[in-house]
Amino acid sequence: MTTTLSRTARPRRFAVLRHSGILARRSLAKSARNPGPIVNGVVTPALFMVLFLYLFGRPVAGSTAEYLQYLFPGILVMGAGLAGMISTGAAINLDLKNGVTDRFRSLPISRTAPLLGSVLADILRYAIAVAVLSALGVLLGFRPQGGALAALGAAGLAVLFGFCLSWVTVFLGVLVRSAEAVLAFGFLAFLPLQLGSSLAAPTGTLPGWLRAWADVNPVTHVMDACRALLNGTPDGGSAGLALLWSGLLFAVFCPLAVRAYSRQE
Repeated sequence: MTTTLSRTARPRRFAVLRHSGILARRSLAKSARNPGPIVNGVVTPALFMVLFLYLFGRPVAGSTAEYLQYLFPGILVMGAGLAGMISTGAAINLDLKNGVTDRFRSLPISRTAPLLGSVLADILRYAIAVAVLSALGVLLGFRPQGGALAALGAAGLAVLFGFCLSWVTVFLGVLVRSAEAVLAFGFLAFLPLQLGSSLAAPTGTLPGWLRAWADVNPVTHVMDACRALLNGTPDGGSAGLALLWSGLLFAVFCPLAVRAYSRQE
């Protein structure tokens, strides 16, 4: 009897992860049939990198090679979540509208599983974007000065931040009534988060009003932390702030999204 109880308790303990993994495979299967979000998550940052590199390389840093060492870490963060985060909330909103989540609620699975499964699938999409952008960066001349382990740490930090930030759009996708509203909000939020940061230039060179926002923008801290890791320079505390912001985003918006999802029954 004790053996039977231990066998049944073990699956229940990991039920959320198992159910989320199954639903993550569903989300990846949908992405294979409609690779638009993956392509967007790679093409948009790649276009920003090429345009910024050849438009601002010489005026900002004196050469494109030196500017690429500054620019690429920000592009990495952009590819690992910011460019693709909009599609997460939109996909969940479409499932709600199409009645797919009603079927999920009829199943004996955790209420967290459909949301977590979608975000877990995004991690793989972010990793693909990071790999492709890294290859493009190396082709353009970027060289990680901090070593292989630091480069992996920068990629992991960027993906972690993308995972935590995705819960904001998950929460929004559960609340609003249309995927178009999610896309519109995501686009409006994307611009100040991405461009109001240290992406293209150090925050000290920005106008006062923009610098005030960039200094508190969590994206700036993540970009600076990745920049320090990739270039082998001191991070000035940006790594700790990046982890703190990631934890806060997850701790606040994950429970809010799950609660809002459960209330729609």
